[in-house]
Amino acid sequence: MSAALPAAAPRAVLFDAYGTLFDVHSVAALGEALFPGRGERLSALWRDKQIEYTRLASMSGRWRPFAELTRAALRWAALRLGLELDAAAEDALLARYDRLDAFAENRAVLVELKRRGVRAGILSNGDAPMLAAAVRGAGFDALLDPVLSVQAAGRYKTDPAAYALGTQALGLPAQRIVFVSSNGWDALGAGWFGFTTLWVNRAGLPPEQLGPAPSRTAASLHAVLDFFPQPACAFLQETP
Repeated sequence: MSAALPAAAPRAVLFDAYGTLFDVHSVAALGEALFPGRGERLSALWRDKQIEYTRLASMSGRWRPFAELTRAALRWAALRLGLELDAAAEDALLARYDRLDAFAENRAVLVELKRRGVRAGILSNGDAPMLAAAVRGAGFDALLDPVLSVQAAGRYKTDPAAYALGTQALGLPAQRIVFVSSNGWDALGAGWFGFTTLWVNRAGLPPEQLGPAPSRTAASLHAVLDFFPQPACAFLQETP
């Protein structure tokens, strides 16, 4: 399906969580404290292996909870770097995953979406308890509904069954939902499913070469507001 802008205006938005709302590499500082000189590399390897494990689990029909895959990926990354990851360090790093930093612009964007009457939620690979902890830690509880975990589908993104949870929960066709992700592969998969897509390319990465291109690409979450212009009455109310 094409990711071109739909004829009918979008009515809701779903955000990816990890990397989009929450900075997965905010664990690097703790990694650096535990393993001087290796924090950033540990974070990068951990994240890459985590995503690889989700694909292995989906493609092989061997579902594992995201928390389990996250732990396994951390252990692999530590072994790859030759780090002595004891139980205390492992638990500390995994606990940090439950309170990842939110990107600086996110709160203002979520507040503005709520003010404009736009329903905003999450559709993530994360397990429900992990997502609840991250949302609560960022203080986003009142700003995000629904918070959807692909665990309900038993498949990880980019499986269509994972994305279908969003249309089912919101009761809208895919094109009427803006799916926002900072992961190019996720924006691509969402576009294939039929969502209107926003790729938040914070890292300045090249676009995926499989196509279709995202509906829009931007450097920050602020761009999602462009899909939901303020109603004319809002301007009238604000006019002195």
